[in-house]
Amino acid sequence: MIALLDYGSGNLRSVHKALLKVGAEVQIVQRPEGMCAAHAVVLPGVGAFDDCIHALHKQELLEAAREFIRTGKPFLGICVGYQALFERSEEFNSCAAGLGVFGGSVVRFAAQPGLKIPQIGWNQIAITRPDCPLYRGVADGSYVYFVHSFFPKPTDASIIATETDYGERFASSVWRDNVFATQFHPEKSQAVGLQLLKNFVALSA
Repeated sequence: MIALLDYGSGNLRSVHKALLKVGAEVQIVQRPEGMCAAHAVVLPGVGAFDDCIHALHKQELLEAAREFIRTGKPFLGICVGYQALFERSEEFNSCAAGLGVFGGSVVRFAAQPGLKIPQIGWNQIAITRPDCPLYRGVADGSYVYFVHSFFPKPTDASIIATETDYGERFASSVWRDNVFATQFHPEKSQAVGLQLLKNFVALSA
């Protein structure tokens, strides 16, 4: 069973549908006790960093997520759920501390002539960690779907699994041990995204 954390994020239903489509048994979870029997956890996200952190804290899911990660079972963060795994964010003078699983801050795209912020739409990923199990069967240069103005800058470059160019080169996904996270939306990335989710589900079997 995969626990899908529900803290009010807008993309919960689309992630749920995509996980079901690739054959996962999914339970929508709002409290820590719902994670006890989970073989894997997915933290989705749309919206602001602080809103995500405060909602997780209010539902006692913040520390529960840290504890789950320490079990070594697979954990996937998506979009703001990716950003939440880092230490802090510069978004709207954020004061909330992230999960701190990875070192680094979440920063905004630098303003450039002709660059539209947020990035909304399809863009390519360059796979920098071909050994990452999330990308089995995914071709280098595949297109995935993004909606974001901010992105994490990891202090440890070795965790970067893919990079993407949008005015600058940024870490579009990361991987370390049992923790995976993507700035893009697998649930909106058609065949490529479904392959990625299928790979994640296989890790929890």
